[in-house]
Amino acid sequence: MTEKTAEPTDEAAPAMDLPPLPPPPVPQDPPQQDLPRQDPPSQDLPQQDPHQDLPQVPPRPPRRVLRTVARWTAAVLVLGGLGAGTAAGITSMKRTDVPGLATEDDGRWDYPRLTLPALPADASRPFSDTNTAEIHHADLRRLLLPAPAGAKVDKKADGWVTTAQYVSEYPKDDRAEITQRLTDSALRHIAARSWTMPDGTSARVYLLQFNSVAYSTEFQDGLFGDASYPQPLAGLTEAATDDEWPGSGGVEYTTPRVYTEAKPYGAEQVRHAYVLAGDTVALVVHTRKGAAGTETVPFHQTVVLQNQLLG
Repeated sequence: MTEKTAEPTDEAAPAMDLPPLPPPPVPQDPPQQDLPRQDPPSQDLPQQDPHQDLPQVPPRPPRRVLRTVARWTAAVLVLGGLGAGTAAGITSMKRTDVPGLATEDDGRWDYPRLTLPALPADASRPFSDTNTAEIHHADLRRLLLPAPAGAKVDKKADGWVTTAQYVSEYPKDDRAEITQRLTDSALRHIAARSWTMPDGTSARVYLLQFNSVAYSTEFQDGLFGDASYPQPLAGLTEAATDDEWPGSGGVEYTTPRVYTEAKPYGAEQVRHAYVLAGDTVALVVHTRKGAAGTETVPFHQTVVLQNQLLG
């Protein structure tokens, strides 16, 4: 007997317990690449989270406080500038011009600023190694000490003068002898300057220039002879060594000898000094009538400054 094949029918098959399907795969992001950093434009700044705590910003100071600070700052700057200007002004002033720092006037005369005259071409100073005769090559009149402020200059004795003018500083009985010694000593010329100060002090300066230092030394030695004091000047009662003489003013190779008149002196007091400086002999004389006599400080000042011009 023939077996029949079973035909499918529309009746559903009984359900079977199957395992659950796995979840579909989640797509992964592609690997990130290092890209160049680009700052976002300033207008695309991220929005601030409204729930985030904001930093505390100090309140603006009142305008009145700002004005006060500005005013005090300006005041400090102004006062600082004034202080600096005052300090600069004081340092440029003389000590006697500053209130509270002025020193007592010691009687010095107000001489102009001294400068050495220019020398001729190829000439040297008197005490240089190449000038063995110690000759002053500058114009002798330019080596005269100028008159101080307030002085009345005697125009008859300002510049070149004669031998007679110079020997008039000595007593009449000695003038002929001194004139002969000047003739024998190879005297070249004499320059002089004379002035009178408001207090009555008369000042005279003579510069006698010889052919060399040997002749000038011989003439000065003749004025002293064998005595401790030089030949007296006219009107001088008795010469005395000036013990208050401070020194030559730091001038090398010059020899100042300074004298005063011993008390009691006559109608006027006479101070005088000789300076041997190379080929030149200087005579400085200060006289003043009256019991007060001549002042020590201006006399020493005149000798020191004249010595510096010759050194």
